[in-house]
Amino acid sequence: LSNNEEHPGDHDEIDIEFLGTTPDKPYTLQTNVYIRGSGDRNMIGREMKFHLWFDPTKDYHNYAILFFVDDVPIRRYPRKSDATFPTRPMWVYGSIWDASSWATENGRYKADYNHQPFVGQYTNFKVSGCTANSPASCRPPSASPSGSSSLSRQQALAMNWVQNNYLVYDYCHDPKRDHTQIPEC
Repeated sequence: LSNNEEHPGDHDEIDIEFLGTTPDKPYTLQTNVYIRGSGDRNMIGREMKFHLWFDPTKDYHNYAILFFVDDVPIRRYPRKSDATFPTRPMWVYGSIWDASSWATENGRYKADYNHQPFVGQYTNFKVSGCTANSPASCRPPSASPSGSSSLSRQQALAMNWVQNNYLVYDYCHDPKRDHTQIPEC
């Protein structure tokens, strides 16, 4: 989800991205949230990266942008304030782009264009939620299989298991980040 076309350099974005893979290592999935990126292109990402516990190329899997993999919650990003949550209209994008200059071990492995064409396939694609102009009473449909806006005890335990065993980066715990710009941490 992004509004970069409407607000270039100052956009909101919610991502779920595969960062490629390196030989003999698990695939890395990155989730990210941008809120009103700065106009000077100094984007403040709120990344979390996970090594997947399965090979995502072997079968279709279910991903939810707020943030589930095969009905297992991997991340929560609750609305704590308008300053730390996207509030402007966004559009849905699905794409493949080459980020091998940074995404695969900081550029160690580049995309091999001998394997093109690169294809992304989607099945059972669903989009639902509240519009930017919806009344405050609008509650987006839950991505949770239970339909609840909060996690069940079992889902909370599953998310803790994923984060304890597969989380490989969390912006809130990065000592190189300016934490005055990410008050939700």
